[in-house]
Amino acid sequence: MGYSNSPLVSFTKLSPNNSGTRTHAIDRITIHCTAYRCSVENLGTLFAKTSTQASANYGIGEDGRVGLYVPESKRSWCSSSKENDQRAVTIECSSDNYAPYAVNDTVYAAMLDLVEDICRRNGKKKLLWLADKEKTVAYQPEPDEMILSVHRWWANKSCPGDFLFSRLAEIAEETTRRLKDECEVTLPVLRLNDKGEFIKTMQILLNKYISAGLTEDGSFGPLTEKQVRRYQKIVGYPQTGIMDAKTWRHLLK
Repeated sequence: MGYSNSPLVSFTKLSPNNSGTRTHAIDRITIHCTAYRCSVENLGTLFAKTSTQASANYGIGEDGRVGLYVPESKRSWCSSSKENDQRAVTIECSSDNYAPYAVNDTVYAAMLDLVEDICRRNGKKKLLWLADKEKTVAYQPEPDEMILSVHRWWANKSCPGDFLFSRLAEIAEETTRRLKDECEVTLPVLRLNDKGEFIKTMQILLNKYISAGLTEDGSFGPLTEKQVRRYQKIVGYPQTGIMDAKTWRHLLK
């Protein structure tokens, strides 16, 4: 399947600490605490060292910015479980360095937005928290379900810390509410010559739904414009070649 990365990312430093292309489709999210207050740059430096022997797909810094370290298409080294990391998108959140490893309101809000975005781009309409390792491992999610897992199930750690752990049911409930809400994440109007992660996401979805044959490079060129027009014709919208709010909503259904 096609993978994309979050358009919420504002900093990228790819880590060598990964196992290459996933062997399992994404159907889990694992939220971690860093156990120290840090920036996305700090995490990038840490994960860039092979001696660290660890990484995450994303990290959220103290100021709420989102960093990308391992593309979603690849397995990060984050949960002390190969099986979990093959199917989970992993997120490190800047936190206190003492129990219960609390995160600030800015980090928490950014984490909710990122979790929602991950679910949306991977076609999920519900986020589940089963609160039990055995139940989670045995559970086979439906195609539109994502499930939460935690690092402490596979290592002698408190991660993600009791602050976040005690809020996982709330995170699942809020994310599911957002996914069911008709008011979706605000998406930019895209047109010829634009570039960025939003365009890559659009190209992946066009390839998935209408076999557009586009290179998923995040560049809105003439071929991408032509396929946007084609999609708009198929769904009965004005053929502007511009990815506007109405076209986005239909594409994300």
